[in-house]
Amino acid sequence: MKETDYNGLGLKCGLEIHQQLDTNKLFCDCPSFLRQEKPDFTFVRRLHAIAGESGEIDVAVKYQSDKDQEFTYEGYNTTCLVELDEEPCHQINSEALKIGLQIALLLNCEPLKYSQIMRKTVIDGSNTSGFQRTVLIAKDGFIETSLGKVRVDSVAIEEDAARIIQRDGKKTIFRIDRLGIPLVEIATAPDIRNPQQAKEAALFIGDILRSCKVKRGIGTIRQDVNMSIKKGVRVEIKGVQDPDLIVKTIDSEILRQLKIIENKGKIEKEVRKANVDGSTEFLRPLPGAARMYPETDLSLLKLSKELINDVKNSLPKLKSELRGELEGKGLNNEMIKLVLEYDKVEEFRELSKSYKNPSLIAKILTLFSRELATKKEMELEQVNTKLSDYYNDILSALNKGKISEGQVKDVLEKILDGKSFIEALKFDSRSTNEIEEKLMKIVKDKPGLSENAYMGLLMKEFKGSVDGKILMELIKKHIK
Repeated sequence: MKETDYNGLGLKCGLEIHQQLDTNKLFCDCPSFLRQEKPDFTFVRRLHAIAGESGEIDVAVKYQSDKDQEFTYEGYNTTCLVELDEEPCHQINSEALKIGLQIALLLNCEPLKYSQIMRKTVIDGSNTSGFQRTVLIAKDGFIETSLGKVRVDSVAIEEDAARIIQRDGKKTIFRIDRLGIPLVEIATAPDIRNPQQAKEAALFIGDILRSCKVKRGIGTIRQDVNMSIKKGVRVEIKGVQDPDLIVKTIDSEILRQLKIIENKGKIEKEVRKANVDGSTEFLRPLPGAARMYPETDLSLLKLSKELINDVKNSLPKLKSELRGELEGKGLNNEMIKLVLEYDKVEEFRELSKSYKNPSLIAKILTLFSRELATKKEMELEQVNTKLSDYYNDILSALNKGKISEGQVKDVLEKILDGKSFIEALKFDSRSTNEIEEKLMKIVKDKPGLSENAYMGLLMKEFKGSVDGKILMELIKKHIK
């Protein structure tokens, strides 16, 4: 469709984005990571619909309640009685609150002075309590796109839900390790007028989120699209994860509603699920406001001037701004992408003060760590934790000529293997004659290979005891 077609159709569109924050859980001190091993315990619940603050039962809540489902929950020793709904919630996580406020300020929002933590009725079993805690922290913001300003209606912080492990008829198994992980919820106004603008807005908001302390990876961010057209109704489309899918999904929903309108049918206000081909399918009726009521275990949340000023003074740079800084340090696009992806900008800045080769520093922080984690079958975080204390010492050894750049990864591997730093710096010296003899034998046995192929064979032969630069110089000397 052309842009003018969207205007003629009266398309109105807004985004709702949920992003996990990288902190402990929102209303207890439990760690917020997912487990893969067998659960430590299980329990069973049946949830029932209750009236919201208005005294009415929400239509979406009633719809779920009528399904009469049974829910089994699996837990670990890293979950507590708050997740089981056997203990009142604790005070809100202060770190999560600060990160949420950072995001709000980067979206040009106005923080509230006071806010009431609310309970949002959830009857699909994904919350053991039957509700999700949520708190509005800022409103009335905006972002700029190439097609105009898009207002940001609200920024809230809320609990993530339990994750589904298995569903079989009326019985569902959930795992509560995800329950309670802090989410920031960003809701834009319906200012978006075509699918490309929706995609651009989503990418810009994503840039802001990735500049703050948020979780990364599959399942840590969820994007929903709210949209309507002239003579149609508002629908909420869940799970529009890929930015390119936003365009396809909006176009598909427009065609679906147009077809119903042409056939003089009735379009229902619905929550629909996005499919990978851009089509959507019905999930449940669109909820209203009747499912919200105050959290009775916590008092009003005060966002003091001191807190807001503290957050303003610690606002991070956007990834787009950091890209320019890294480019100025001499990194190529590939290395810049890795440093940003691994969130290593601060460490890169500090290490760059100690050594003049920015590319090597970027490799130490990203590629070398990842390769060693794979080789040693260790978690990347575990590798980073163990090696980070030695980075400055390794760069110092480089500056003093104790090791070469080609030996850095070998030093890191030796440290992972349990050797002391002094032991890790020791390499067997090999004479040039010995290396040349081995090279000529390899060439005789395997003629016609590329320089890189011979390099790989020599590295394997000498097992890191010879500087790679020396090996390549000899290869270039003898291989024409």
